[in-house]
Amino acid sequence: MTTPTVLLVHGAFADAASWSGVITELRGQGIPVIAPPNPLRGLASDAAYIASVAAQIDGPVILVGHSYGGALITVAGTQENVTGLVYIAAYVLEEGESLGELQGGFPATPLVSSLRQWTYPVPGAEPAVEVTLAEDAFPTVFGADVPLATAQILAVAQRPLAAAAFEEAASAAAWKTKPSWALVAAGDQAINPEVQRFGAKRAGATVVEAEGASHAVAVSRPKDVADLILQAVRATA
Repeated sequence: MTTPTVLLVHGAFADAASWSGVITELRGQGIPVIAPPNPLRGLASDAAYIASVAAQIDGPVILVGHSYGGALITVAGTQENVTGLVYIAAYVLEEGESLGELQGGFPATPLVSSLRQWTYPVPGAEPAVEVTLAEDAFPTVFGADVPLATAQILAVAQRPLAAAAFEEAASAAAWKTKPSWALVAAGDQAINPEVQRFGAKRAGATVVEAEGASHAVAVSRPKDVADLILQAVRATA
């Protein structure tokens, strides 16, 4: 029996270090883990990168996506050796649906009014727009249950997301052919928990609710996140 490798995909306004506590929990159970950098430049290109990482791993892979990372694993999960999908406070898209379309059907969270625009150079083209969370809003919107000093560090270390990613439609929905699990962060102020519940139910995912958990649930409650991932590992091993 081959133990799947867990591939952790972070979302916007974060980096792979946000999985540190989860990695510690999984490695303590003898689970192989990799947490690659998410380029955050666009849904199609980011998903292709994640799929390429999965394709180079020997044996089965469980894809775990936080936030925007959920949209990526939905597309990248069609990679042949991916055996399961785990969504953590994440967007679960339908084929042909964009992030903007999914979240537009539900009341907006404080994240929308807290975005700050920047630009970045694009070779041979005009500069493109990227967004971060306003530094002073980050602790409340992203990590209300994270110690304030930690949330303030996360705020200044956050990585921006290309604004165009909100409008790109998913080219596939891997949950139609792969089993899925989802953790709903019930106190999330970044992605409306109802968006999380709707997507998870539509995908037929096995759902757990983290009562009061913020968007940074992988930081604040790594054991809860790891426990759900372990469910997926055991079910697909």
